[in-house]
Amino acid sequence: MKLEGEYLFDGPRDKVWDLVRDPNVLVKVLPGTQSMTLVGENVYEGKMNVRIGPVAGVFAGRLVVSDEVPPESCTLSVKGRGAPGFINGVGQVQLVDQGDGATLLKYQGDLQIGGKLAGVGQRLMDSVSKSMIRQGLASLNRSLHAPPADQPAAPAAQPAPSAGAAPSETAFAAAVARDVVKDVADDIFAPEYRTAWMAAAVAIVGMVIGFWLGRMSSAD
Repeated sequence: MKLEGEYLFDGPRDKVWDLVRDPNVLVKVLPGTQSMTLVGENVYEGKMNVRIGPVAGVFAGRLVVSDEVPPESCTLSVKGRGAPGFINGVGQVQLVDQGDGATLLKYQGDLQIGGKLAGVGQRLMDSVSKSMIRQGLASLNRSLHAPPADQPAAPAAQPAPSAGAAPSETAFAAAVARDVVKDVADDIFAPEYRTAWMAAAVAIVGMVIGFWLGRMSSAD
């Protein structure tokens, strides 16, 4: 599966690069991330709770950063395995200075998927992957404006979520569902895609129900 896209950060390129390369930031802003640890030069190991359609589980994996040209580009290689299957991928990330304190991140790569994840379906997998990447980058963008750890945030008239905080898993799952529905909306009325649309709808419902059942079980 090929992944390709871009995201405009509201911050200078040097600062965006530092965030992308900081595991302490990534583990806080990416929903489902349980840990990310530097185990060697540009080598990270971590765990992430992944939910794609009705398939969910914890992945343990390794991320290797190579071909670095700070603060312009790098190559990311990832290998992960868990109960839902496995993921192997290689991608390139490029940061382009847009002037006026803005930075355009471009990414492209190839992802190989096996196990239960392979049975989810190409269209749904593609939509969910893009949604997860978009939300992760949006969380990183918000963290650009978070106050330093040793500096308290300015008081607000009303309580507000932390600028650097990731969305809750509930909000994350709901946003993924909205993105999937939006992505396939153009195909709803095409007869040749009705079966795929029904499968996506069932998967979305299963994702939401599965999440809440998991929360109820853990609460007990």
